[in-house]
Amino acid sequence: MSTAMSGVTQQVLLLDLKDSPDAIAAYEAAHKRIWPEVAAHLRRHGVLDMTIHRLGTRLVMVMQTDDARFDAARMAQDQALIPILSEWEAQMGQYQAPTPWTPEGQKWTRAACIFRLADQPDPPDQPEQT
Repeated sequence: MSTAMSGVTQQVLLLDLKDSPDAIAAYEAAHKRIWPEVAAHLRRHGVLDMTIHRLGTRLVMVMQTDDARFDAARMAQDQALIPILSEWEAQMGQYQAPTPWTPEGQKWTRAACIFRLADQPDPPDQPEQT
């Protein structure tokens, strides 16, 4: 899912973790303070904010990206050229698993937006209910 608002796009992606309490704990521990090079890479490529949420083994990543700077393909190419970023991805990869709907060879997969309150019409004025 992506939702654009004035030069900023919200992106929602999903990924699973391996069904292992140890893997889940290690993944969460690594994300308490990510490596500074990873944070710098994300910011350099126009990621303005990012959160990752977990329910069981399912992860949901919400990113706010700058439309003028963010290009996922370019970010991935750049990442592959920088050894410390490749190392981070390899370490995180040992805890991750594709969702059942993830295309072969991908990790994080975009979610389809099926509802957005801002797209709904305002209801007619209603008298207050008491």
